[in-house]
Amino acid sequence: MLKVKSVFDPIKKEDGLRILATRFRGRGPSKDLCDVWMANLGPTEKTLKAFQTDKMSWGEFSKQYEKELYYSFNLDKRNNTIFNHGQKFTLRLLKKLSEEQNITLMCHCESDNPLCHVGILKKMIEKA
Repeated sequence: MLKVKSVFDPIKKEDGLRILATRFRGRGPSKDLCDVWMANLGPTEKTLKAFQTDKMSWGEFSKQYEKELYYSFNLDKRNNTIFNHGQKFTLRLLKKLSEEQNITLMCHCESDNPLCHVGILKKMIEKA
């Protein structure tokens, strides 16, 4: 099962694998609050700051974030047959793992914040 919550919410056994999916771990939270920090699953600093400073709407942010997750940067230029396609493989792996165990995607936002990227990430993993 795939869930989302804030990294600051109490740790529960049913959280399973706790993944902090942000570019920045932050200064406040202890490293013990998550099992793994996957910075590559967070929006880029440029996209996040544009949204946080109202230079980008939620709709624009969502589209840009999804695009960033699939963007392969310059890695594919070095490969003639195997293409990276960004985080596609990571999303598929998390989907498969979530079928076998609980996985909780976390951010610094409050758990009930509808404008948090982990909600988008969860949907993308489910359809991977």
